[in-house]
Amino acid sequence: QVQLVESGGGLVPAGGSLRLSCETSGRYIASYAMGWFRQSPGKEREFVALISWAPEDTQYADSVKGRFTISRDNPKNKVYLQMNSLKAEDTGRYYCALSRYTRRGESTFDFWGSGTQVTVLS
Repeated sequence: QVQLVESGGGLVPAGGSLRLSCETSGRYIASYAMGWFRQSPGKEREFVALISWAPEDTQYADSVKGRFTISRDNPKNKVYLQMNSLKAEDTGRYYCALSRYTRRGESTFDFWGSGTQVTVLS
C-alpha cells in the first residue's frame, strides 16, 4: 500500500519561510516524479511544483517561481518544498503526490497525501 504523509505546515507571518516534507512508504520514489499542489478555501486545487526522477528537472507555477524550491532525497524516500518570502495568497492546504509522468495535470498523479495546512498571516 502506497502512502504519502506531508508535514511541516503551520502559521507563519508574511515574508517568512516554511519547509514542507513528504515521506512515501510502499514505493521507492527514485523512479517517479513527485509534485506539490495546494488548495485554498473556495478555490480548486492547483499545481505548485514538480520534480522529475532526474532531480535537476523541476517545474514551478509562475506564482511561486523564485520563492519555492522543490527537492528530493531518494534514500530517505522524501520530497521537500522550501517556501520563502511567503505571501498571504500562499495560504492553503498543501498536498504531495506521486506520478509516473512529468506533467502538471492532477490526473497524471497516481497517489496523494492528505495534506498539510499552511497559513500565512498578513
